[in-house]
Amino acid sequence: MKATLIYGAGDIRVEEVPDPRVQHPTDAVVRVLRTCICGSDLWPYASRPATREGDRIGHEFLGVVEETGADVSRVKRGDIVVAPFAYADNTCRFCAEGLHTSCPSGGYWATDGVDGGQGEAVRTPFADGTLAKLPVGEDSELLPSLLTLSDVFCTGHHCAVTAGVGPGTSVTVVGDGAVGLCAVLAARRLGARRILLMGRHRSRTDLGRDFGATDVVPERGEEGIARVRESTDGDGTRAVLECVGTLPALETAFGVVRDGGVVSRVGVPQYEDGPVGPSMFQRNLTLTGGVAPARAYIEELLPDVLDGTVDPGRVFDRTAGLDEVPDGYRAMADREALKVLVRP
Repeated sequence: MKATLIYGAGDIRVEEVPDPRVQHPTDAVVRVLRTCICGSDLWPYASRPATREGDRIGHEFLGVVEETGADVSRVKRGDIVVAPFAYADNTCRFCAEGLHTSCPSGGYWATDGVDGGQGEAVRTPFADGTLAKLPVGEDSELLPSLLTLSDVFCTGHHCAVTAGVGPGTSVTVVGDGAVGLCAVLAARRLGARRILLMGRHRSRTDLGRDFGATDVVPERGEEGIARVRESTDGDGTRAVLECVGTLPALETAFGVVRDGGVVSRVGVPQYEDGPVGPSMFQRNLTLTGGVAPARAYIEELLPDVLDGTVDPGRVFDRTAGLDEVPDGYRAMADREALKVLVRP
């Protein structure tokens, strides 16, 4: 079968790899209907050292169960399923607490010999615990939105939930990428009163307004912080959702949060140290967030996707075939595309 491999910065190739097969009784093989390129895939695309052998890549997919191991009972051949970006057994103490990303038996796609999601099929460990069944057909128009349950919509929701967003909350979202836009959508769904979106790409912030942003702040750095504070009577907002992962984004988040407020970060940190010393302490700020346990949220968010209450699939603004994935990476890296949907 064909799958995507990364050989180094800017070097993405689609090549033939061995067909996946059931290796353990808890495995399933899923034929991929839709996958995509994630903003976090752009970090290795920008900086990965060159290697002679390529590595699999991709962690968002949905598809059809083609084969199951002897111990798999929750899903069967022919089921349409979505996979969260981390697999887990869904039975351990951490999974029971909704922290599937800390499952001792779990892991991440495209690591430790597990298939990547950007391919024609994927061997899925712990299929009963990992896969969520979808009540749709292979040609459903909802597939793009359902695919966001694999990562970006659940991640935006996790950011809003951990920040304590609820009815009447004032929120600032830092970042107008797919996760940031999904955080806007999640905040609106949870009842936020006012949502300020910090972003300067017009096509993205327009979508952010459709998703529920009440204000757009295109300025960055100190100028952006001043703009947010000016529009919130000098206080800032109670919740700040940091969806980028850079140190300047985190510094901006602390700059726009209200004293006593919460900063939640879900952007993969590209830094080791941050402004978490005396100033944060004096202002009674809370820093939370982290890697989203997407599996914990799928059943909660699924009904609103199915009935059209939310349409997170709008973050996909380009569709590509599997052979076009290298160009999809280039387009996202060059800001020509927000998020690329892939149809193997």
